Amino acid sequence: MKQIISTSNAPAAIGPYSQAVQAGNLLFVSGQIPLDPATGDLIPETTIQAQTTRVLANLKAILEQAGGTLDNVVKTTVFLKNMDDFVEMNRIYKTFFASECPARSAVQVAKLPKDVMVEIEAIAVL
Repeated sequence: MKQIISTSNAPAAIGPYSQAVQAGNLLFVSGQIPLDPATGDLIPETTIQAQTTRVLANLKAILEQAGGTLDNVVKTTVFLKNMDDFVEMNRIYKTFFASECPARSAVQVAKLPKDVMVEIEAIAVL
């Protein structure tokens, strides 16, 4: 049985999908982009550092709504507009996952929604 997870502390879905879906003790968090949860607009900052920070804050808010934390994340997928941003994205990423980091894939993609620089999705065990 699945349960839809939704919070106003993260941006509303911009398409026909849920912020997250819980199935048993697994939580599947949809890809997050750097949208301001209060307005639904892109954050004004255009650096990979600022965008990664907002994306991970959004991810964290969804996890918290489901009763979890970033410590529950077992896998992330990072989508980058430009792989040259990998080092700076990692610098921010490791501040959110300070100790036991989840498994991860990172790929460069041709384009992301709203032409952002980064999108991150996650799977967590609650």
